[in-house]
Amino acid sequence: MRILSGIQPSGALHIGNYFGMMRPALELQERGDAYLFIADYHAMTTIQDAAKLRAATREVALDFLACGIDPEKTAFYRQSDIPEVTELMWLLSVVTPMGLLERCHSYKDKTAKGIIPSHGLFSYPVLMAADILAVQSDVVPVGRDQKQHVEVTRDIARKFNNQFGEVFKLPEPSIRDDVAVVPGVDGQKMSKSYGNTIPLFATSQKAAKKRVMGIKTDSKALEDAKDPDSCNVFALYKLFASEEEQREMARRYRAGGLGYGEVKKELFEKMQAFFEPFIARRNELAADPGRIDSVLEHGAQRARALARETLNHARAAVGLG
Repeated sequence: MRILSGIQPSGALHIGNYFGMMRPALELQERGDAYLFIADYHAMTTIQDAAKLRAATREVALDFLACGIDPEKTAFYRQSDIPEVTELMWLLSVVTPMGLLERCHSYKDKTAKGIIPSHGLFSYPVLMAADILAVQSDVVPVGRDQKQHVEVTRDIARKFNNQFGEVFKLPEPSIRDDVAVVPGVDGQKMSKSYGNTIPLFATSQKAAKKRVMGIKTDSKALEDAKDPDSCNVFALYKLFASEEEQREMARRYRAGGLGYGEVKKELFEKMQAFFEPFIARRNELAADPGRIDSVLEHGAQRARALARETLNHARAAVGLG
């Protein structure tokens, strides 16, 4: 089973990225032939500063390697190191109906948030389809809100196959209901777009603690009983605490006499303990930049071998070469 995942280098990764995408990716590398790419082409729809894009791409590579991606088990690479993907995108675009792209949520959502509408933003789903189909992925892990991307890929692949013959396998979305939806400091889903994140690797402990202490809560007094199930702080605490610790904290909420500030301090301590090994690993990797380059180059070689085979098949099918 071949599995493909990707993430944009569009800003500092946060704990929502870790529990929503990174940890599932770590688990998947034990289940099949895993491919993970840094979507730097996709990021160009929002980052149009060369130095910023290079730096952000490198930071994402560091983050994933620090959190446990094994380059021997997962082909880890930059999207831009696979030029076959962009040529394949053109071959796919000629069979992609405009109406299909016009129905995609991502374009509407991003333009509604003020991102300048461009052809790149509009055709984003075709490039994503090329990413997936280039390596002939069987499974694409996505959140429930991203399922449409895989459905669009299947539609495009089906249209190409109907027109030119069987070239692409149809990928399946893998949606895990047990993947946590991590709330941000304002209670909405944690997202770089909302500016409500807690960084995975903060610049300092002081900066990380400030974000945690700023998590939005209700205005109940110290002595009041509180509802753990509706509390953003408790939702984050559950990510790091054992089941026994969760039960005890929930009891303290309901008993009254517990201040949100105290819970935030306990949350911060648990976060620090959880990520401490990752931080040490990241510092070690950051001191050896050549190692990062080597990992990404090796991953690109593996991915390009598959992408080249797929592209040659597609070119022959449409009459090129």
